[in-house]
Amino acid sequence: MRHDGGCLCGKVRYSVTTPPTRVTFCHCKFCQRTTGSAYLVEPIFDKGAFGVTAGEPTTYDHTSEGSGKVIHIHFCSTCATKLFLTFERFTEVVGVYGGTFDDPNWFERSPANSKHIFLAVAQRGTVVPAGVACFEEHATNVAGEPNEPHLYDSPHVV
Repeated sequence: MRHDGGCLCGKVRYSVTTPPTRVTFCHCKFCQRTTGSAYLVEPIFDKGAFGVTAGEPTTYDHTSEGSGKVIHIHFCSTCATKLFLTFERFTEVVGVYGGTFDDPNWFERSPANSKHIFLAVAQRGTVVPAGVACFEEHATNVAGEPNEPHLYDSPHVV
């Protein structure tokens, strides 16, 4: 199993060899700004299942206001497409900008593998589906302990 993706101009390409371990819908201000949208659809992969197959992305390092840890944003220096994230805090995974896959619908998004985080700062009118783990902030606190999710019985408008 292999799924490919890349930037707008085609200079930087990547592939994954497994389904994501989880899919995070992140509504934080950082993700709103970095995507220019309401939230980031971020399939998360074990580092060993992800690889750059063409080109060399440029990296911008950004310190998280919440954790104080560095987020490495990997993007194409030619067309500026943001492709994936690596993390000082979560060293074993890669978060992919889901819309950069050649087929952005190939991976499952279900209550079993998804969560919505940072709903406290989500854009008004955002709808979260029923049964999906939802968090006002991150799913874990700064110490790495899990926060308690909220599950809605029906679609919920923020």
